[in-house]
Amino acid sequence: ESADNVDPNSDSSKDSLLEEACKKYAEATRLCPTLYDAYYNWAIAIADRAKMRGRTKEAEELWQQAIRNYDKAVQLSWNSPQALNNWGLGLQELSAIVPAKDKQTIIKTAISKFRSAIQLQFDFHRAIYNLGTVLYGLAEDTSRSGGADTSPNDLYSQSAIYVAAAHALKPNYSVYRSALRLVRSMLPLPYLKVGYLTAPPADDPIAPHKHWERSQFILNHTELQQVNDSESAPVKVNALVEKAKRFIKVDVADIVSVSTCSDLTLPPGAGLCINTTHGPVFLVADTWESLDGWLDAIRLVYTIFARGKSDVLAGIVTG
Repeated sequence: ESADNVDPNSDSSKDSLLEEACKKYAEATRLCPTLYDAYYNWAIAIADRAKMRGRTKEAEELWQQAIRNYDKAVQLSWNSPQALNNWGLGLQELSAIVPAKDKQTIIKTAISKFRSAIQLQFDFHRAIYNLGTVLYGLAEDTSRSGGADTSPNDLYSQSAIYVAAAHALKPNYSVYRSALRLVRSMLPLPYLKVGYLTAPPADDPIAPHKHWERSQFILNHTELQQVNDSESAPVKVNALVEKAKRFIKVDVADIVSVSTCSDLTLPPGAGLCINTTHGPVFLVADTWESLDGWLDAIRLVYTIFARGKSDVLAGIVTG
């Protein structure tokens, strides 16, 4: 606390106070190796020291120390979204210093920490925003050098979803508002997310696998809707057929929970279960990575609805 209040121009004094604090935290963890607060606060002090050293080898070593302490803190208290968020931030800072060959692995780990923080607290807007920024950075790197499993456009679109959600939860935060202006056009407007899922016939959720079809789904502030791939320009000769065909639709207001599903009765792929007030809806994503994106997007839309901020999200996607 004293280090935070010293004259900003006297870095040496601030650093010496932080160094002394680190010694106290180290002694505290020696006396009580299960003291979560000591590891967590120690990591923060080390991170503050690292920030004062820019992108140097010494900063790299300090970030690695901070990350180890966040790791230990989470081991002692797994239900700590703030520690997971800070761990992700530390990894994000470290990725800017390490050699290029190591960067993508560290970034992917940071993404997993932010995502874990959000899964513990769906309305944790800082972790949501931080996940958006790290995905945007990954998109920028991928567009320059390639090498990622996901295309830059997909990464930009994913990034925009998290920034939009953070803004919807905290519309008065100027940082989120500015970031949204940068990424809003990267959303598949007027929707928040568009992609493919494998689904059963709408009127037969336990149909044999051969009757499940991979089709396009759209998500906005009010619903998840299965659509005909050519819905914008339907073929008239099939008009009666299309009119008779039912599509899966899940209203956000009816959602109870959203989770992964490893039910062996589902077709191959990454299973998704949306529990609603009308019963469960089972879908299958192409990959587990794709499933993460759907899980987060649906949960965020529901959380925004539950917090009474759907009108803000509506303004983002509809303009």
